[in-house]
Amino acid sequence: MKKWKSKIRKIGNHANENENKQESASQDSTNQFTDEFTLNLEFVRKEIGHNSDVHFRDFIIGRTGIEACIIFAEGLSDKDLIDKHIMTSLMVDFSAEYPQEQPYVKESLSNEFIKNQVLSISDVEEVRSIKELTSKVLTGSTALLIDGLSHAFILGTTKLKTRTIEEPVSEALVRGPRVGFTESLIDNTSLLRGNEDIENLSLVKFQVGKRSKKDLVVAYINEIVDPELVKEVEKRIKKIDLDNVPESGYVEQLIEDNYLSPFPQVQNTERPDRVMAALMEGRVAILLDGTPFALIAPVTFSMMVQSPEDYYERWIPGTFIRFLRYIAVVLSLFTPALYIAFISFHPGLIPTKLAISIIGTRSGVPFPSLIEALFLEISIEILREAGLRLPKPIGPAMGIVGGLIIGEAAVQAGIVSPILVIVVALTAISSFAIPQYSVGITLRILRFVAMLCAAILGLYGVILFFLFMMSHLVKLKSFGVPYMSPAVPYRLSEWKDLMVRMPIMMMKRRPKMMHTKDPLRKG
Repeated sequence: MKKWKSKIRKIGNHANENENKQESASQDSTNQFTDEFTLNLEFVRKEIGHNSDVHFRDFIIGRTGIEACIIFAEGLSDKDLIDKHIMTSLMVDFSAEYPQEQPYVKESLSNEFIKNQVLSISDVEEVRSIKELTSKVLTGSTALLIDGLSHAFILGTTKLKTRTIEEPVSEALVRGPRVGFTESLIDNTSLLRGNEDIENLSLVKFQVGKRSKKDLVVAYINEIVDPELVKEVEKRIKKIDLDNVPESGYVEQLIEDNYLSPFPQVQNTERPDRVMAALMEGRVAILLDGTPFALIAPVTFSMMVQSPEDYYERWIPGTFIRFLRYIAVVLSLFTPALYIAFISFHPGLIPTKLAISIIGTRSGVPFPSLIEALFLEISIEILREAGLRLPKPIGPAMGIVGGLIIGEAAVQAGIVSPILVIVVALTAISSFAIPQYSVGITLRILRFVAMLCAAILGLYGVILFFLFMMSHLVKLKSFGVPYMSPAVPYRLSEWKDLMVRMPIMMMKRRPKMMHTKDPLRKG
């Protein structure tokens, strides 16, 4: 009996395996189109027919009697284009061009005949799997199924509603092009090609996202860029393994060298002129569909403090403005920490009259300098964030009025000293002078670290914090390029565009760190 039971179990297992194989084979077969029109249409309806915005339009091709169907998503596809260049071509013009006496059979309607002599639309693609069809239809294309053909036509009819090209919001300029990227990838690539007559500008397209696929373009100038840099960028993009990539910030975080560093290693921008300037230096730009922010790689710290306006003005004003920015970076990072260090540990380093004045203003403050500085700094940061989230008409007013009220009320209540209000106000104003918002956030975070170091070790803690930060910046790289270049490694010849902005006629060479094919800016 035991032997018979084991045999019966084996037979049952073999039967289950055969059933599973048949089911998988049937599933594989249903994924591919067949010659049966009704069967193909049934498979497609099972996949996406439950969506209310997906429309199926059955019709007969001319006087042939051959069944066909178009499938499109409402709101994503251009109905006028579908009516004039697909439906009219297949239903009206087809019969008008060919007489009724001409015999028609299914085999006569080949794919080449339909593509080359019937459809008056530029973007035509053939797909043989249902999965490809559904993904294309749900992104705005129109699918055409014809009885007798074992594939479907995908017709480019995408028409998304996008905003017009406007001035960038996050990067305001006094002088320069009033043009910014939009959420449309086609518009953004056309801005790059349209603004500059560059024949060797390469735009290589990729797709990112496993479930929600998005187009991504890598832009570079082929005669300038280092091929190894392009390979590295493409390699990192191909490694992106996410269901959805909604914004270029996802790409930035996934391709950067050191994700634990607080400093951004990829620059984001809304300005086409900034992107073109970077491409001319041998860098690579990354544009993602659905976001107006392009990415530039590799970058250095000095790029984060620069602005396109530095090059539009004469070199003396440009140098002066750049110096002010570097001073703003130092004030934004170290001013509260130095206040805490001098008040708590080194009052002897303060001039006598100023020290007496500060002691008089702090006589009624019950908290140590760290607590009062943290209280005021955190209040300012909350006000700044609230001003960003509030509606635009009241956001800036809320930030200014709230800061004034809190500062004045805190002084009157004896919680903070008046000198600290001046220090925090100077710090906040300095942080606004930094062109890159992402770098401003980094300095705001590190400011609190510097304050804690100052509260523990005084001026020595501030110096140690500075040394640790600089050692990290010296080791940090962006796609193999040192983050502190050209300061480290030291290249005096490239300091013409570091702390100062020398006249344009003196900057004839591209940065050596980029290893460009053409090192000269002039051909």
